[in-house]
Amino acid sequence: MRFGPVSVDQALGAVLAHSVHLPTGRLRKGQVLEAAHLDMLAAAGLAEITVARLDPADVAEDAAALRLARALVAGSGLRIQPVGTGRVNIHAEGPGLLRVAAQAVHALNAVDPMITVATVPEWQRLESGTMAATVKIIAYAVAGAALERACQAGQGALSLCPPVLHRAVLIETLIGDGPAPPKGARVTAARLERLGMRLEAHHTVPHRADALADRLRQVAGTDLILILTGSATSDPMDVAPQAVRQAGGQVDHVGMPVDPGNLLFVGRLGPRPVIGLPGCARSPALNGADWVLERVACGLTVGADQITRMGVGGLLTEIPTRPRPRTRAEPRPDPA
Repeated sequence: MRFGPVSVDQALGAVLAHSVHLPTGRLRKGQVLEAAHLDMLAAAGLAEITVARLDPADVAEDAAALRLARALVAGSGLRIQPVGTGRVNIHAEGPGLLRVAAQAVHALNAVDPMITVATVPEWQRLESGTMAATVKIIAYAVAGAALERACQAGQGALSLCPPVLHRAVLIETLIGDGPAPPKGARVTAARLERLGMRLEAHHTVPHRADALADRLRQVAGTDLILILTGSATSDPMDVAPQAVRQAGGQVDHVGMPVDPGNLLFVGRLGPRPVIGLPGCARSPALNGADWVLERVACGLTVGADQITRMGVGGLLTEIPTRPRPRTRAEPRPDPA
């Protein structure tokens, strides 16, 4: 592509680089100039304009953006929006997590600075219609060979992992008498609904390993078991992990390098995943339990290897109602 000023009489078929205000109205940038446009420019007294002139092997911005978007998302649960001004936005077709082949995106962005793709972070939860990525061709055209390399580098780099689990049960342990506060079940149900799941049952038991194990043995007809304890799980041998083992299940990992959300554990009871929720899961604010729940719901492997890699980016916004904040107020000095 050749870019720069040319005389008006040599601009037929070129792309207008900058908008021009004329007595008869505005001629917008990106316009492919026809004979009538040149007459208008000449009548306005303009002898020279800045244009982009495509070479035979060039691909115009809209066609290039559309081709790259199709290479990125073929058959992936993502929807390509209408193209315009060299941009194509990519939206989720339903709820799920975005898989991003980061190295592939890096490679295609390195092909030509005029060819760009921007995405949301990998494994971000998306709702139906949420934007996942945008393709932008910066110049009015790019070389066909460069576009082909970018399409090859980014082939299938984006896909949506939809939920594969649909039903969950919440078991809450209680310390002392009285019913469980409703907030834990209400917030958990809302988290599940965002993933197209439903909370089928909410059980309460005393905060003892034997009582919790008994209830776990009775749980049936669900895809996922969630445990929310009255006292936080602070050791692999604490009440909830022990109850899972006593019920015949296994505990795969206790704790996570995400804050809020450190006091979480994951395991299995037969074919069903078990998530021991941290106390911060009673708040609707983002915490480590969201990351684990979303990935488990979408059928992704979540064990020690995956959880221990969540520390980079795992320092989340602190929950205002947290009983033990990260930063404590400095003690006041004794009066003199």
